[in-house]
Amino acid sequence: MTLIEMIERMSARLDQAGVSFGHGTTNAFDEAAWLALWALQLPLDGLAAHASRELSRADQARINALVDERITTRRPAAYLTQEAWLQGVAFYVDERVIVPRSFIAELLADGTIDPWLSDRTRRVLDLCTGNGSLAVLAAIAYPDVTVEAADLSADALEVARINVERHGLTERVRLVHSDLFDALPGPYDLILCNPPYVNARSMAALPPEYQAEPALALAGGDDGMDLVRRLLRDAAARMSEDAVLVLEIGNEREHFEAAFPQLEVVWLATSAGDEQVLLVTRDALLAGGPR
Repeated sequence: MTLIEMIERMSARLDQAGVSFGHGTTNAFDEAAWLALWALQLPLDGLAAHASRELSRADQARINALVDERITTRRPAAYLTQEAWLQGVAFYVDERVIVPRSFIAELLADGTIDPWLSDRTRRVLDLCTGNGSLAVLAAIAYPDVTVEAADLSADALEVARINVERHGLTERVRLVHSDLFDALPGPYDLILCNPPYVNARSMAALPPEYQAEPALALAGGDDGMDLVRRLLRDAAARMSEDAVLVLEIGNEREHFEAAFPQLEVVWLATSAGDEQVLLVTRDALLAGGPR
């Protein structure tokens, strides 16, 4: 059996099992390819080069075992491989953090945020950093900045430390244990935040793959805005004069606008549309933010 034939067979198994995607892939074929290539220790972009490779019985057994585990446990593939990718950059992950998938990563990579920054932008904060991926990507995108990466979860910060060290950024990315801004006096020129924002009804309906992630990093209360209210109330006091806050709120735009009707924000275009991530200036927060 060739590799591509094995992947097609595993793809059919994943489809038949009804597993859920969204942690690095969006469909059964891509998930099967990821697991198969990882099991064979081949590069994840190596399918075209290795598609016709004949698999030994041992190769097939390794792939079958990994797909069996994916189906049986319903854990995201990233937890099985302990690796996730954002914008072509590899990150270590395990069950202490959610699997990184923030659309803010796209905005850092494609320069969408750049026109909002000034020539004085030097201090960046990645709030609710999780595994540290946005902090690392910000440091890569802006070589002249220093980044503080903060999280309430000490476990998450241990994972973030692995990634900061892995990418050689210990001199520029500082990890901080903090409940939002409590240990973060600022001021910051750019704040990035992908907070817990899933509303209570959506949390109750999440498939097992998402329930395998830390609820602390997902659940945002009845309307998803519990932490966002605290964040927007205190953010302006931690921002420099020209600073901006880039905030991901996923599918909660309706709840966000109901919670902050006076706040002027800019919705940023991502691959998922223009309702996932917003940008707000310090002046806008002072004028229309929560008190």
